[in-house]
Amino acid sequence: MKIIKAYLILIFVTFTPLMAVDYTKKPQVKKFMHSMQYKYGFKKKTLDMWFKNVRKNSYIRRLRQGLYCGGGRCRSMGSWDIYYFEFNKRVGGGIYFMNKFKKTLKRAYKRYGIPPEYITAIIGIESNYGVMRGDYFVFDRLVHLSFDKNDRRAKFYRKQLKALLRLSAREKIDPKDIRGSSSGAIGLAQFIPTTYKSFAVDFNKDGKKQMNNVVDAIGSIAYYLKRHHWRKNEDVAVRVKYKGNRFDALPTGYNHTYYRKDLEGITPRGKFNYKGKVSLIKLERHRWDELWYGGKNFYVITRYNHSSYYAMSVHLLAQQIKKAYKKRYHKSIF
Repeated sequence: MKIIKAYLILIFVTFTPLMAVDYTKKPQVKKFMHSMQYKYGFKKKTLDMWFKNVRKNSYIRRLRQGLYCGGGRCRSMGSWDIYYFEFNKRVGGGIYFMNKFKKTLKRAYKRYGIPPEYITAIIGIESNYGVMRGDYFVFDRLVHLSFDKNDRRAKFYRKQLKALLRLSAREKIDPKDIRGSSSGAIGLAQFIPTTYKSFAVDFNKDGKKQMNNVVDAIGSIAYYLKRHHWRKNEDVAVRVKYKGNRFDALPTGYNHTYYRKDLEGITPRGKFNYKGKVSLIKLERHRWDELWYGGKNFYVITRYNHSSYYAMSVHLLAQQIKKAYKKRYHKSIF
């Protein structure tokens, strides 16, 4: 009896995620397929095969918490104390990654001017240095998001689905095999498909742009930051002093900028190689607010993910990795 029960459980676990749903009967899907066929040359037989067999459960495993979330959702999950604990755990992996791929990181710095530690930190946060490349089958996930709900986000996800199919055709890969995040981001750099088209680069010169290839991912992140106007040799952020435990005197966030001479009573705790207007970045701790000056490069990081908590995580992880790398190898990467 126990053997039979175990066998039934095994069947359930193995086959439930593969249950398929036929989407070809939906009017919106028919319209989408027709567009892909006549605008971009996809074969009707191939589209039918894909959309008739959409996995009912598009997740591979449960989403992890903490730094794997995106945008403002991260902030709602906890205070800066939780973030600080999370990104600190990725320093060791960052040292190993930066040493292993130092030649590629140096080449990216030479071409685009992005410091190796910032590229490393982004890959560390986005995919844990390539260990976690996504909890979802991206094609199936995007089909669900595009056609199951008639809301304002559906149009955005249909654009991502179209871009995913077009990139799979360009790179000659099966879109059903691509894994990524709950919003369709893919690879070590976690680019969404529309971003992939604009910013992915063939950094290893093999004729393909592959976000699951470490070299291409390094080059693509560097190119992305450069295209968003990263300033070489300019500091990103510095922590500042202010009176009190909570800061509510002025609007905070990267969308508000100030001349430093107008910020009375707010002074840097360290050196800050930056002469332009600054933003005030507030990070909420359990009993007090941590306050920082953010420069132009801090804003550039938020173009990767529109969260101040995310950008500060990248900055501080990058600085920790750089410091630890120098301590271990008794030299910088350059």
